[in-house]
Amino acid sequence: MGKRIVVIGGVACGPKSAARAKRLDPGCEIILLEKGGEISYGACGLPFYLEGEVKEIKELINTPVGVPRDVNFFRAVKGVEARVNTEAVEIDRNRKVVKIRDLVEGKEEDLPYDNLVIATGSRPVRPPLPGIDLDGIHCLKTLGDGQAIKKAIEGSKRKKAVIVGAGLIGLECVESLLKAGFETHVIEKLPFVLPALLDEEMAIPLMKHLQAKGVFLHCNDGVARFEDDGQGRVSRVVTEKNAIEADLVILAIGFRPNIELAQKAGLEIGKYGIKVDSHLRTSDPSIYAGGDCIESRNIVTGMPCYAPMGSTANKHGRIIGNNLSGWNSTFSGVCGTGVCRILGFNVARTGLTERDAVNLGYNVLTTLSPGPDRPHYMKGCGLIHLKLIAEAYSGRLLGVQILGHGEVLSRVDTIAALLAKAGTIDDLSEIDMAYAPPFSPAMDNVIVAANIIQNKRDSVARAYSPAEVKAKLDAGEDFILLDVRTPKELEVLSLPYDNVVHIPLGKVRERAGELPMDKEIVCLCKLSLRGYEAARMLIGQGFEEDNIKFLDGGIVAWPYEKIVGS
Repeated sequence: MGKRIVVIGGVACGPKSAARAKRLDPGCEIILLEKGGEISYGACGLPFYLEGEVKEIKELINTPVGVPRDVNFFRAVKGVEARVNTEAVEIDRNRKVVKIRDLVEGKEEDLPYDNLVIATGSRPVRPPLPGIDLDGIHCLKTLGDGQAIKKAIEGSKRKKAVIVGAGLIGLECVESLLKAGFETHVIEKLPFVLPALLDEEMAIPLMKHLQAKGVFLHCNDGVARFEDDGQGRVSRVVTEKNAIEADLVILAIGFRPNIELAQKAGLEIGKYGIKVDSHLRTSDPSIYAGGDCIESRNIVTGMPCYAPMGSTANKHGRIIGNNLSGWNSTFSGVCGTGVCRILGFNVARTGLTERDAVNLGYNVLTTLSPGPDRPHYMKGCGLIHLKLIAEAYSGRLLGVQILGHGEVLSRVDTIAALLAKAGTIDDLSEIDMAYAPPFSPAMDNVIVAANIIQNKRDSVARAYSPAEVKAKLDAGEDFILLDVRTPKELEVLSLPYDNVVHIPLGKVRERAGELPMDKEIVCLCKLSLRGYEAARMLIGQGFEEDNIKFLDGGIVAWPYEKIVGS
């Protein structure tokens, strides 16, 4: 028998590292320990189990051909001894022994190892609020959590639910509640939803979508306490501003890494989790760690970060498996890439938000670039909002946010690939992306966004964001909003400001004399393409270049007051 590898944690990184190591080194002995009763399951599918898209919980455990990934599967197929309901209690690094406890029988034993993998994952944050332990208050992390929430949804009589936290997990749970007929409230401490993923101006379209679907949003609000019904069950959520009736509460305010075992063993701990090197080795060369319990490296900034994603955990597992087998594999880090679907609305992001980039000291150029995900003449094309962020002088890409009813995944992955190689807007503008009308426009949305930032960098285009224009309006500044849309478009939607002048794009050249030469003019249209065109026309007519701007993102990106016509 070869060396013995003990793996602590049996959901994502742990099973992946065990299976990979056994494939590469068939002579080694691998023992996989899992505190819970199930191993190697698709926890990220739990929200879709709640809403019914995943019909049975076993689908999250089975292989694609329906075989359960259980203890027998790992023994017979993977050559790994998996022990469920088994807790790793303590690591003795000097003796290279893990003390383990059988949670069914209560027996303890010492398990020697040559190499150890810590993949202990994370746990949901449960703040010490009054009433936090009442019945009816749930987190969503394990299969058991999913089954408990499903049962609560099906057994609810009052059909009133509160989700605490408007992050990925919280918003992905919304659909299951609405489908079941629940009055659904979402409480978020920060001013907008998905605050870790989006800038506020990009969150607004999603918030409007949620509200249109019947979700009650409570942003800029926090939970003060949970009240019971006199029988130990939650009946009301009291916030800083409201009191909301509820018989079901889902806590979704984030996760914390399970580092206690490593910490007790004297391993080095970073700001965000167990500290590892690029080979995913801990401060003990015999011990590796990966998944939600470790501190990652942000590729864009080079700084430590926390990245609890199932995709990342599986990558960690492969790297660790390689290195357990004598390879020299490294993990470069993460870009913070994420994607979700919320009530038919797609949201994706990678890299830094503008807010994060500015806080880190970057001088940035951004663009808001809404547009159809395919040519407008193709049936079923969907509008997507895109915000691209780049470093002002170098043109280095820093991040992107994309959302809407259209396709977002391929576009965010394109930017993620460039971020990993320190790509620039010039690199992005020249990518040879696949094109055919059923799939994308001739100039893909991300290439259009890169070209706009190129224009801004090269002073060919000057633009204001919607927030900047609104601030000028609120300050009473004297400037012109030149709306170059068609009269028919104006009948549908217009802006309620006295400084709006309407000249259709095709008339701008001949009617430019009607506009004052000494005032700032901000050109606008539906998506900003015609606004930019009008700005160039005016400059060509002799208007002072510094006075001519366009509204970034057009009226589609305008989140403030609008007049809706017929």
